[in-house]
Amino acid sequence: QVQLVESGGGLVQAGGSLRLSCAASRSIFSIGALGWYRQAPGTQRELVAAITSGGRQNYADSVKGRFTISRDNAKNTVYLQMNSLKPEDTAVYYCHAAPMWSGTDYWGQGTQVTVSS
Repeated sequence: QVQLVESGGGLVQAGGSLRLSCAASRSIFSIGALGWYRQAPGTQRELVAAITSGGRQNYADSVKGRFTISRDNAKNTVYLQMNSLKPEDTAVYYCHAAPMWSGTDYWGQGTQVTVSS
């Protein structure tokens, strides 16, 4: 079992920044890859960024150069630094883990990010 708890969402003006955090209930080193997804009203959930246990990062084209994913294995936390935010970034952001040893997808409860124009 893995519990994921997101924090750091909020309301920000366009061009502003936010940092999301996702705290895991167990060692993220043992979990492996972690990711951030988002879902806006009326749309499908989409991958925003992911990071492997080795630190390799992958980003959606829409956020490249603006968002940075990172992980702190000592704190069992993964972060999403979001800069130059745009109104189209408005969504609920979810932390995701799919440990190979589990065969199960785990999701956090989500945190709302709203970017005003």
